[in-house]
Amino acid sequence: MGNSNVTARLDPETKGKLDLLAKSTARSKSFLISEAVRAYVKEQAWQIEAIKEGVAKADAGNFASNDEIRSTFGKWGVDVQKD
Repeated sequence: MGNSNVTARLDPETKGKLDLLAKSTARSKSFLISEAVRAYVKEQAWQIEAIKEGVAKADAGNFASNDEIRSTFGKWGVDVQKD
């Protein structure tokens, strides 16, 4: 599988920092941007899995009970009115 090109717009301050980082590390700006995007996507991948898990639970009818909701909100000091 080959590489693909993507165009991004950076504000001048970020571009300047990227230029400095590229020069300081003897890496290309393209390499640094690719590494940054790769790390970000990997870090955020849990969200996709959490959404899939939630949808599967909802499709199976597995929802929190009213007591579970009150208990969870209560942990943060939120008073949920009873039915």
